[in-house]
Amino acid sequence: MIADFSKRLRIFNVMEGLTEGLSRFCGRPTRVAFLYAEKYDDPLVLYDPHKLLDGHEYRLKELYVDSAIWRSCPLRLDGLTLFGEMFPEKDLGLSGIISYGGRTGNIFYQMWFVEHHPDVASTGPIERWLENAVCVLSHDFAIDDTFYTATSRLVLREYASYAVRDYIMDELNLLIGWDMPYMVSSVLEAILEISRTPEEGFFPEGKLTIIEPSKLDSVRLLMGFPHDEQPSLFNKRHVRKLLTAVKQSSTTLVSDGKKILGIAYDTISSPAIVADFRKAYGFLFINRKLVCSFAEGKFFATTRRPTLVEFEEILVESDLDKDTRDDLLSIVTHIVQEATEKQHGASIVVDLGSPPLKLSGQHLDKPLLLTNRENLALACRLSKLDGAIHIGRDLHLYAFSCLLDGLAVPNENRSRGARFNSALRFSHQHPEVVVITVSADRPVSIFQNGIELTSTIPLETSLSSLYKAPSLEAWLGLK
Repeated sequence: MIADFSKRLRIFNVMEGLTEGLSRFCGRPTRVAFLYAEKYDDPLVLYDPHKLLDGHEYRLKELYVDSAIWRSCPLRLDGLTLFGEMFPEKDLGLSGIISYGGRTGNIFYQMWFVEHHPDVASTGPIERWLENAVCVLSHDFAIDDTFYTATSRLVLREYASYAVRDYIMDELNLLIGWDMPYMVSSVLEAILEISRTPEEGFFPEGKLTIIEPSKLDSVRLLMGFPHDEQPSLFNKRHVRKLLTAVKQSSTTLVSDGKKILGIAYDTISSPAIVADFRKAYGFLFINRKLVCSFAEGKFFATTRRPTLVEFEEILVESDLDKDTRDDLLSIVTHIVQEATEKQHGASIVVDLGSPPLKLSGQHLDKPLLLTNRENLALACRLSKLDGAIHIGRDLHLYAFSCLLDGLAVPNENRSRGARFNSALRFSHQHPEVVVITVSADRPVSIFQNGIELTSTIPLETSLSSLYKAPSLEAWLGLK
């Protein structure tokens, strides 16, 4: 019984570390589930405290009950006791879920599942995170209870930078081989340091490209530095100043991972790590594939592009025809993206009623059809003004600088400001409208019927829930 409790505690700590770390990395609560069999003959046990796998019963039954392929392992696992020794199990291809697992000498089979948010830039770092979870849990099962500590939870919670590093190293190894001429972790740390280094009050803007030295012959520099005068990549203030020379242009700083070599056109095709600095945030690429974003000295999984899933669901349930729904979603998404890119607040009232409401604001003598590109660009500019813009179900802009008033509602939040609470009140008073607000610091909120549809609830789990973890067959209702 003590051994069972000890193992449950190990699983719980790994699960909590993953949930906390991935929720930070993805920028929102992120559900995690776990399926495992400790020994070859053991039944599969499922731990899914937040119902992530609901709706995937048929596929899981097909993979693990109707077939015994998962039990077959062509190579012996005996002797795989060192940390990191494992046979990987690839993604199962479940819709809306990232999965990754493995087999080790201490746990015959593991499969970890993570919620796949629509704005994730790349699944690569998350897969590397799950791969590490397989190794960490296997290691924890192997060590003696007397020396056990709960450090696994902390390790997995703070794994973001290492997950990005591991993924980039895997990609570079495929492209240029195992002999890495520079430390990827040091390069990534330098990028984060540069990103939070201001110059005359402004954060960096421009691109930095790190190229493997053996590929430099294929790069044509517009301007190079003498060998003995090449600035160090790790001199963050010097590099920050040099980025000024390439901002808002088609050029990039070029580095070999240790020094800044010069400036070239941003058309480099060689395998490279590219950091695209955009003032308060930036994007990281490997061989022109987006890996993640970064801000405030940390890496994030998000593309930083707003996803209006809740608004799309409202439109699907409305009486609008499909073409109108698609156009309205495209219009609102464009306005929201412009506001987030330009980092200004905005409020959008989408009026699904007929005829549209008469809002208190600046009306137009003739509504503007927003499927017209010039009119849509004007609507984006008008969204910068105080108040809300008013869009009807017919895709026309009716007014701007609209005041959203209404009676107080119980779920107001004084810490969220006037834009947030006005949207709550107005949508409660007018159920035919959807209000979308964009804060200057990027969060997007969607309101209907006095409820914020985009609100998130922190995930909570308890160790006691592990005692109730069923076998997979019991979860499927087969036992």
